[in-house]
Amino acid sequence: MRRFLTAMLAVALAGFLGFAGSARASIYQLHTQQHHGGPVVSVFATGLNNPRGLTFGPDGKLYVAEGGLGGSHSTVGKCPQAAGAAAPYLGSTNDPVRGGRISKISRSGVVTTVVNALPSSQTSPALGSLVSGVSSVAFIGHRLYALLSGAGCAHGVPDVPNGVIKVGHHGTWKLIANLSAFQAAHPVAHPDPEDFDPDGTWYSMIAVDGALYPMDSNHGELDRVTRDGAISRVIDISASVGHVVPTALVHRGAFYIANLGVFDPSDRAGDEHVWRLTGHGTLRVRATGVEKVLGLAFRGGQLYALEMSTAAGGPTPGTGAIVRVKAHGPAETVVSGLTFPTGMTIGPDGAFYVSNQGFGFKAGQGQILRIKL
Repeated sequence: MRRFLTAMLAVALAGFLGFAGSARASIYQLHTQQHHGGPVVSVFATGLNNPRGLTFGPDGKLYVAEGGLGGSHSTVGKCPQAAGAAAPYLGSTNDPVRGGRISKISRSGVVTTVVNALPSSQTSPALGSLVSGVSSVAFIGHRLYALLSGAGCAHGVPDVPNGVIKVGHHGTWKLIANLSAFQAAHPVAHPDPEDFDPDGTWYSMIAVDGALYPMDSNHGELDRVTRDGAISRVIDISASVGHVVPTALVHRGAFYIANLGVFDPSDRAGDEHVWRLTGHGTLRVRATGVEKVLGLAFRGGQLYALEMSTAAGGPTPGTGAIVRVKAHGPAETVVSGLTFPTGMTIGPDGAFYVSNQGFGFKAGQGQILRIKL
């Protein structure tokens, strides 16, 4: 059976179980590591629960989406469940301990909570009880928005759908766009029935020209959400390139999209793509030769991709990397040895900030790395 993002994470977990201790040791060694003028990797912040997407705010602080720690509530028999071994999900709502969070990190690495007790859910034990919650954060002006990926009835969270939320003062938030309902009303052309998730697996969201653009890797779509919550389809990715599991998104004059890929016997290292969305609404290949991409970022006019793992087949711990994407020729590795990195952004200082140990680790073991090239 072909696997979506959640199934992929479970494959990785098998390797992680015997790796966690050595991963912590290797990251400790990386704290001030530098090789002959190469990248300097340091631990910028710790204590996070399944950190995912991240962005710098107008106040200069780093804002991080956290998946949380899952839940225990089941909705079996109450609504359609996800297909495959990922189901049944167990979820939580309004749980200040297990719930998803948004954290902000000061320039000195001090972590404080912006919002907690957001929906969080986990796959079945058969797939490692892997967690989804808040997957991405973005600013429009001084207003913070976030993307919920661990919500929805199919995830054990019947009262809150997957969608876009607006963050208010003092830890308050409001749902402005119900993406679960939009997907049900506007299905994509070619979903994969073997791994179909009714609420989607929303992984990335960015802000462009006063609007938000969330992308779902399970159904394969990029949508537009206004500040008033109106939703429209930008492109049905499944109709254009099939079931490729799009996970990474960035904008620089146009949208650039990269994919995680599916895991079947034919999967090979470096067989994923970066596409550019043209003004005519079609996807044009920008680059090939990347693998299991979970982040894209421009720095100095050059495009970089965050590879969660560089191995063929199931992800391999300790093989995460940042590569410089080239239009012609293979991608160039600039940082290697990362452990299940799940998000990347460029700071005002020009450094890369990466969510590391982003899934499969215990409470508080997620971290943010600062990488200076």
